[in-house]
Amino acid sequence: MPTTGRHRLTDPIDTGPATDPADTDTMPIDTAAGAVPGNALEIRGVRKVFTSGLARRGRVVTAVDNLDLTIPAGTVHALLGPNGAGKTTTVRMVATLLRPDAGTVTVDGIDAVGEPDRAREIIGVSGQYAAVDGTLTGFENLRMVAQLYGHRRRDASRMAREMIADLGLDDAADRPMRTYSGGMRRRLDLAGALINHPRLVILDEPTTGLDPRGRRQIWDLIAAQVDSGTTVLLTTQYLEEADTLADEITVIDHGRIRAQGSADELKNSITPQILTAEFDGEPTPAQSAVIARTLAAIGVGTPNQSDATTWTVPVADGAADIPDAVRALDAGGASVRSVSVAGPTLDDVFLHLTDRSVDADPAETTTHLDTREPADVH
Repeated sequence: MPTTGRHRLTDPIDTGPATDPADTDTMPIDTAAGAVPGNALEIRGVRKVFTSGLARRGRVVTAVDNLDLTIPAGTVHALLGPNGAGKTTTVRMVATLLRPDAGTVTVDGIDAVGEPDRAREIIGVSGQYAAVDGTLTGFENLRMVAQLYGHRRRDASRMAREMIADLGLDDAADRPMRTYSGGMRRRLDLAGALINHPRLVILDEPTTGLDPRGRRQIWDLIAAQVDSGTTVLLTTQYLEEADTLADEITVIDHGRIRAQGSADELKNSITPQILTAEFDGEPTPAQSAVIARTLAAIGVGTPNQSDATTWTVPVADGAADIPDAVRALDAGGASVRSVSVAGPTLDDVFLHLTDRSVDADPAETTTHLDTREPADVH
């Protein structure tokens, strides 16, 4: 959500009754996404170094190390990494909340390092912790955000009501925010990031604290924004979320990019798929020999007999291998019950690339997007 310290205030903020005639002719900041060709975000050679908590010993830590990243307009890009990997430092630099020590950040053609005020007008940010005023209602919070972007009171009210309806918060719109659940506060904070239709929206853990239905609502809203031309830079602890939403994923660790590509490309880049063949009854020794030879011929590894009736083998292209496997096994006299293929998950990719889980580093205590200089590495 915008704050008066980060966005210019061009219209008086009034949280009184909607019938208040206070209105101005001030034009709003025009950030409508539309179908913008080219790249929405370009990061080149970005580097950020922090002095750690052991400052008296003169220890410095490189949080982001010569990072290059390009995100085409109208796409979702997920930034994944364990705590302490550098992802939050990266998104804070993109959001102009933190200045890089070296390198460039360009948002929709605007130099975000040299002209942060211009860049902020086309960026929406939703951090891990809802930036809302608990004394105001949900509607009043969103109307205030729209007014901070320069929209007249009447238009701001309409935009707030529309966003509330999109998020399914109609019943709670006129209740004070302090009565909202954590998930409801998260949805309202996201609404504030999206209300002005930014060209680039940064979502830092957007569905934390939401139940499956609430998470799906957020996913649908993000998809709708992307369809309208908005570009999304997403960090998430839910790898399923990245798999579902992201056109491309970047995995970073220790401030450097470890891998980049679509979810399928990343999954296909590591452990081969596993073909599993199940048989009706325990095969005879002769049939077992046929099974072993057949699976070895189509696989990229050694077949393994999991139990009396089940065999597995790593394969390069499981979907293409299934018909050949079934025909060969039938010809060899083995009675095949089923043949299936399972590929690696993003969890497998993550552990393979980083050798630790998403939340494996408890030393990082300040991972949310805020305006304070971090006390340690993010």
